[in-house]
Amino acid sequence: MENTKKRGEAALLVLVVFLLGALLGGVGNHVWGERVWGKQIINTQPTRNEIVGDLTRDLQLTPDQQKQLGSIVDDTRAQWRTLYTTIEPRHEQIREQSRDRIRAILTPDQKPKFEDFMHRIDEQRKKDEQQLPR
Repeated sequence: MENTKKRGEAALLVLVVFLLGALLGGVGNHVWGERVWGKQIINTQPTRNEIVGDLTRDLQLTPDQQKQLGSIVDDTRAQWRTLYTTIEPRHEQIREQSRDRIRAILTPDQKPKFEDFMHRIDEQRKKDEQQLPR
């Protein structure tokens, strides 16, 4: 009888420890997700002023060099924008072809759910694009 009682208490203790571990893991994952993944910055690109300021501080740039560096950064970003402008139509075409292929394998019941999902993705992409500097 005593042995059965001890086994029951041990099993209960193991269960409680397991549940506490699961709870702590869930809370830890949530906190980690909020602090790390939740703060993913869409635009990791430093601003013009940050680049010029950092290099001025690290390299002791003269005012003339700072001005030239600012022009170089502006010119480089303009070239990147031009490149992305030429690529974007092809990117959109590939995206639509992919979606059409997915639609072709879905059942009629799945298609509205897929369209809702894609709508949410598109809205998030638009929101993210609005946060990018131009």
